[in-house]
Amino acid sequence: MYDTNDPNLRSFIELSEDSHFPIQNLPYCVFRPDTRSNPRVGIGIGEYILDLSVLESEHFFSDVLGERSSIFSGPHLNSYMRLGPDTWHKVRSVVSRLLRSDEERLRDDKELRIRSLIKMADALLQMPVSVGDYTDFYASREHASNLGRLFRGPDNPLLPNWLYLPVAYHGRASSIVMSPASIRRPMGQFLNQGSNVPEFGPSRQLDFELELGFYIGPENTLGDPIGIDRAPDHIFGFILVNDWSARDIQKWEYQPLGPFLGKNFATSVSPWIVPFEALYPFRCRGPEQTPEPLPHLQQGGDWAFDITLEILLKPQAGPRPTRICSTNARYLYWNICQLVAHHTSNGCNLRTGDLLASGTISGADSGSLGSLIELTSGGSEPLRLRDGIERIFLEDGDTVIMTGYSQGDGYRVGFGEVTGTILPPKTE
Repeated sequence: MYDTNDPNLRSFIELSEDSHFPIQNLPYCVFRPDTRSNPRVGIGIGEYILDLSVLESEHFFSDVLGERSSIFSGPHLNSYMRLGPDTWHKVRSVVSRLLRSDEERLRDDKELRIRSLIKMADALLQMPVSVGDYTDFYASREHASNLGRLFRGPDNPLLPNWLYLPVAYHGRASSIVMSPASIRRPMGQFLNQGSNVPEFGPSRQLDFELELGFYIGPENTLGDPIGIDRAPDHIFGFILVNDWSARDIQKWEYQPLGPFLGKNFATSVSPWIVPFEALYPFRCRGPEQTPEPLPHLQQGGDWAFDITLEILLKPQAGPRPTRICSTNARYLYWNICQLVAHHTSNGCNLRTGDLLASGTISGADSGSLGSLIELTSGGSEPLRLRDGIERIFLEDGDTVIMTGYSQGDGYRVGFGEVTGTILPPKTE
């Protein structure tokens, strides 16, 4: 089988060692070359987008998809995603070979290069997937423990079920927005300290959450669970997620049914989808799971991922962003296969394009916390930024930038960025 992750592969497209999009990555996107063109599917390479619809029209994928295929000419990736990992690998192999420095078919065909390679700076990215459902998990033990201490006190950080199952809630797909995006400060109910009666107004405790998300490829039928060993075959690729949170609204509403208006006003996602296959070399051992999971959540092998994740915060008045968090996806207690297996263990059917997210990713030290509520100890310890600026929670005009990558030998598989800027509330 052709190894698309070979660290010795080099493309004829020039790029730096710290580029997020080398030939070992090949992330998917949906884009328009200009405002007059229809959307189509592309793959990132260096500072360019390779237009898969052009390659498809030239029959480069005929052996994989058939002569009359137009699967890369639509506004979303869903039709391609449902075809499964064997097809994904074959398409990835065709693209990888075409982009190699020692392959002449695309490299030496000037007319084809002009038609198929578009500078990212000139392209218009758009939401690559039609998301039907969105599930947000709570898979980081450190994050769950930190919030448990803040919300319930130091003696009860984790509820009894947390170590036996991946806790989750059903999010709102309609408010998923692609980065970069402006996020309107939400209105809602919250209970001020010392009061017995809530008030309605703009959230005063607006926060971000650094998460890793993944899209579902092939579906399972209703009543047919996905066994944990089959879970990888249903995962198409990974993105960065910022699940914005209004902590004051959340704290007042979350008992007994969990998050609602404190979460569903906006979820930002990155436009680039890193293929599952591109992350195979970065699989690693995750945290020890004690007590041992129940049989349907037990799995052999290493299914955590060594992905460096960072958060930068730039106030409107500040000239430069400050890095406020550096953490790693390998800290997640529950892994992606366990999330899929648990989600479907009751027979729930996942559909192509569904988005599952990890929940906030936090590490054990103070510089690896993936939300402001943790970084400021619930608002009691202001976070110091550049130029003497401090933050407890987000203020209007603040921009949050999240990024991530896995470091290989001489290359890195990156996710790009997910960015959002806070706007004042809309009160009428």
